Amino acid sequence: MTHRAGFVTILGRPNAGKSTLLNVLLGTKLAIVAAKPQTTRTAIQGVLTLPEVQIAFTDTPGIHKSSTLLNKRMMDDVRAAASGPDLVLFLVDSLARFSDEDAQAVDLVKKTRAQAIAVFNKVDRLQDMSRILTLIDRYRALHEFAGYIPVSALNGDGLETLRREIVKHLPEGPALFEEDHLTDQPERFLAAEILREKILQVTRQEVPHAAAVMIDTWEETPRMVKIAATIYVERPGQKAILIGTGGAVLKTIATLARQDIETLVGRKVFLRTFVKVRPNWREDSEFLAAVRWK
Repeated sequence: MTHRAGFVTILGRPNAGKSTLLNVLLGTKLAIVAAKPQTTRTAIQGVLTLPEVQIAFTDTPGIHKSSTLLNKRMMDDVRAAASGPDLVLFLVDSLARFSDEDAQAVDLVKKTRAQAIAVFNKVDRLQDMSRILTLIDRYRALHEFAGYIPVSALNGDGLETLRREIVKHLPEGPALFEEDHLTDQPERFLAAEILREKILQVTRQEVPHAAAVMIDTWEETPRMVKIAATIYVERPGQKAILIGTGGAVLKTIATLARQDIETLVGRKVFLRTFVKVRPNWREDSEFLAAVRWK
């Protein structure tokens, strides 16, 4: 049997569903997911190993204009992930109106010089499937993609077709990683991301994109992992929202995060969370480096 292996980068505009697609293709939750744009702030690798193929996926932040130092670091991650993959999956939100920003995102796909498949996501929510044909024509006029595949990362429509197309476009060769390798990110990073995901899911006001998470301490025993984490926001009002009356909001966030982190590490977790104000952290290069946005 021929074995194939290669690197696949997932590109697209914010909120197209890239992280959801990564998780469903891997068959496990790796990237955090929230119904807010720019949930993903750094590139994350997820490796799928099957008997006949090994695929190293890279999930990336949404392609967007860089208005802050944080945004610029995110786009640096996107460009790095777009350098030299064997295949690009360009994810399109089928519900969103086409814009100049979408055309500019295709320009980045072109610069990869790799074969690319245009993947039209969220088709389960389309009222009129003829919109897909219109979108295919629009994107075909911008770039000669290797395929045009409508999918729903949420309910699985079209994913088997997408998997076959991915494998078909990968080079023949041996596995790139050990069989049990899942990601290039350490558990500390994934735990911080889980906590940030719960912030995104629970808070509804100005907090989500003003919040950053740093793991302060990580102590392991055979039965338990003890974690202390600090959530940074930019203003006192955001801190008050995040903590909530009597600490209720922060308690909810911490409880949800602890449950998911326990699944991640396979042990009981004792999680302590703190909230601090750090004004303008999105423009602080030293702070961004400390929380892994390099």
